[in-house]
Amino acid sequence: MTALPQQAPPPVQLTPADFPDSPLSKAFRQPLMLGVFLNLQDIKFSGLPSTSTWTFDYNAAVVQRAEALGFELAFSRTQWLPKGGYDGEASLDAFVALGAMAAVTKTIMLISTMHVLYGPLHPLHIAKYGATLDHIAKGRWGINIVTGHRAIEHEMFGWQRIEHDERYVLAAELFDVVQRLWSEDENYSFEGKSPWKVVNGFITPKPLYGRPVLVNATGSDAGIDFAARYSDIVFITSPGGSHIDSALETLPAHTARIKQAARSIGREIKTLINPVIVSRDTERETEEYANAIVAHAYGPNGRGNGNRQHDSDAHAWRGRQDAKNKPGRGLGGNIEIVGTPEQVVEQLVALKKTGIDGVQLGFYDFAPDLDYFGERILPLLEQAGVRL
Repeated sequence: MTALPQQAPPPVQLTPADFPDSPLSKAFRQPLMLGVFLNLQDIKFSGLPSTSTWTFDYNAAVVQRAEALGFELAFSRTQWLPKGGYDGEASLDAFVALGAMAAVTKTIMLISTMHVLYGPLHPLHIAKYGATLDHIAKGRWGINIVTGHRAIEHEMFGWQRIEHDERYVLAAELFDVVQRLWSEDENYSFEGKSPWKVVNGFITPKPLYGRPVLVNATGSDAGIDFAARYSDIVFITSPGGSHIDSALETLPAHTARIKQAARSIGREIKTLINPVIVSRDTERETEEYANAIVAHAYGPNGRGNGNRQHDSDAHAWRGRQDAKNKPGRGLGGNIEIVGTPEQVVEQLVALKKTGIDGVQLGFYDFAPDLDYFGERILPLLEQAGVRL
């Protein structure tokens, strides 16, 4: 075995929030951050006609429109599924696609979902890729750290699914090393539990604001502990499922627990959640739109349900199976916000009061519905004092 060099004490790890002029610090000044949760995967849970598509050009245009409206964030999921596992015809990789959008945007932050244990990715790769994208995006790029909840995805990479909490142990080891590589001015070496090791590792340039933005999506104890130590933002789900009433009832305790976990070790983190917005000028028009989406929904054996057939040990979605929570309508998103512009604003303000710091918005017909949000709902959010 190669002898590892002796290590100096780690440097202090600064985060983008430590820099008042960083894109993250600017975003944190908003009472309620706004983002878009892109469909880089061809989502097909309903046959109601829609312009939405997985293609890069469509989604880049959505992000540019969101940026023009003053949104702070753009996210997307990434999945690794076998043939027939996706809803529709294709799925782009969020790491590559969101990184590429840095070249066609100027202010919006771009958060790439990465399954950090698949491969396994070497910390030198993550550190070098991340620093490169950080410079291209001028501090606007970040990683949504996920560890892989589906057995079939791990199996695609040649092994059995790693136990849930052990995944976070390995992710913590990985990001301890990645952060050292982002901050060390000298060569760095490491060997631990993971199948990789680093001998005299070094990367340059260093990120502009300490490190790229770090996010993780979680609902479990192990994931919350990880977020408290590493993340700037936690992408959460509603413990009460997708119905807004149950979400508003269960979120206050959940967000308080997450923020207290960070404060207990001297850190502050923000929370994001993913509502789908269904809105029209009147209640009648709104109900007609929502009902049409549901009326055209594919059945459990039809198109749009491929990825739901695979085993998952994720904790975040368990609220949807709890009989005491009100069921949603199957409109997409983690929670469903349905109503006139005024009613949408009331529900978003109510979410803010539960401890939610930002919303990653989804729409059924993404581009035109985002335009509607910008024209009819955003001005009311500003009047309500949750947007500056």
